[in-house]
Amino acid sequence: MKKLPAWSLVVLSIVAATAVFAQPASPVVATVNEAKWGPAPPMLPPGAQIAVLAGNPMGTGFYSVRLKFPANYTIPAHSHPTDENVVVTKGDMTFGMGDKLSKTAAGNKKIRVGGYALAPTGMNHYAYAGASGAEIVLYGQGPVEFKYVNPADDPRNAKPAK
Repeated sequence: MKKLPAWSLVVLSIVAATAVFAQPASPVVATVNEAKWGPAPPMLPPGAQIAVLAGNPMGTGFYSVRLKFPANYTIPAHSHPTDENVVVTKGDMTFGMGDKLSKTAAGNKKIRVGGYALAPTGMNHYAYAGASGAEIVLYGQGPVEFKYVNPADDPRNAKPAK
């Protein structure tokens, strides 16, 4: 009996694992009106709403969600362990890079409907909605996590109201 070289066993293992993890997701075709909105997770400041389109943002695979922000909503400086992809679908959002939210920073960029933003893994960034609020589609690879630059900005650290 002929033995397989060790490298071929590694290749076979990778192919087998890829076949298991690359199972196609269920198709999703949905209109805007079919979105099921609810409160956004506590990692975002209060007031935002979320509708999951596909996947599980807290899981390890691909996800896509809609987020709705009220007028002048702000998300303080933070980063993520994975790339964050954003497409504005209603209103406008301003994005900036840095360690502190600044509405006057020269590098800020206002994104209107159809605009796209990418915040690469580990890059500190912030965002805020315009005067009429905003809706976005956010997608990427889970799990979603926020690491706020200033821990005091993290809504999960907020003291409960008395």
